[in-house]
Amino acid sequence: MNADTDILSLRVHAALDALRQGKPVIVADDHDRENEADLILAADALTVPEMARLIRDCSGIVCLCLTPEHAARLQLPPMVADNGSRYGTAFTVSIEAAEGVSTGVSATDRVATIRAAIAPAARPEHLARPGHVYPLVARAGGVRERRGHTESAVELARLAGFSPAGVLCELMNPDGSMMRGAELDAYAAQHQLPQLTVAELVAWLERNTN
Repeated sequence: MNADTDILSLRVHAALDALRQGKPVIVADDHDRENEADLILAADALTVPEMARLIRDCSGIVCLCLTPEHAARLQLPPMVADNGSRYGTAFTVSIEAAEGVSTGVSATDRVATIRAAIAPAARPEHLARPGHVYPLVARAGGVRERRGHTESAVELARLAGFSPAGVLCELMNPDGSMMRGAELDAYAAQHQLPQLTVAELVAWLERNTN
C-alpha cells in the first residue's frame, strides 16, 4: 500500500466512522462540476440536533437520498416530467409525514418525515405531498455512474452499515454564499468533521470493490 492509498483509506474510514456515530461528513464534488460541499448523514442515524445543524449551517433545503427501488416503493414521482437540471438532479415530489407533525418545518418534524419515509414498513400513504423534505433518487449504478452528492450519500450510508439512504444539505456561509476551499477547512476544523470528495470515494470504491 503506497502513501496515497493509505491516506485515501484513512479519509474514507474517518467518514464512515463519523456516520456510524451519527455525525455528518463534509463531501465536496469536482471543481468543474457544482464545486459545492454538502453535509451528509446516514438517514438511519439522523437526530434532531443534526437536522437543526443542517437548517442552521446549510441552505435549509434538506434532501433525503434514496435508491430507485425505495422511491418506487413509496410511489414518489419525479418533481417534473422533463428534468432540465444541469446535472440531472433527480428530485421527486416533496414529502411530509402524514401523521405526527405540525407544520412540517421544524427540525423535529423533518426528522419525523424522514423516519416515516425510511421505516421498513413505509408505504405511500404514510407520506403527504407536498412537504418540507425533498427526496432525491440516486442512480442505480451509484457514484460510479453519476458523481453526485445524491449517490455519495446513499453509498456512504451503505458502506457505514446502514440502509442505503442518506440526508444532505449544501453548506453555506453566514452571508449566504456557498462554502468552499479554506472556508470548508475552517468549518471542518471548528466542528471536528471529516472531509471527503466524491472523487476520493469513487477511487476508494474502484480499489476495494468489484
